[in-house]
Amino acid sequence: QVQLVESGGGLVQAGGSLRLSCAASGLPFSSYSMGWFRQGPGKEREFVAAIIWRGIMTYYSDSAKGRFTISRDNAKNTVYLQMNRLTPEDTAVYYCAATRRDTLRNQHDYVYWGQGTQVTVSS
Repeated sequence: QVQLVESGGGLVQAGGSLRLSCAASGLPFSSYSMGWFRQGPGKEREFVAAIIWRGIMTYYSDSAKGRFTISRDNAKNTVYLQMNRLTPEDTAVYYCAATRRDTLRNQHDYVYWGQGTQVTVSS
């Protein structure tokens, strides 16, 4: 049974930082590319960042670029999202997901999803 479990969310003031983690089990983690998505209140779920299975290439949304960093540790079956300079617009439930497709920005190509972790940024 495949499980993706996110952690590290919480309440932070604007300008602060959080580090999200996503621990995977039940799948050959190093063979999957991993992505982070988010869904803010009243918004559709959107792409945030992705990292290919070998960790060589990373991709970011325009809003995440320069502030967020995605990384992975294949030995620990974990993917991370370091978020800096957070703003209230970053408030959302953050999800990690796994895919073997190349279209890393397309959420419909991800086959496994976590339950999400809430990030709330106060002004």
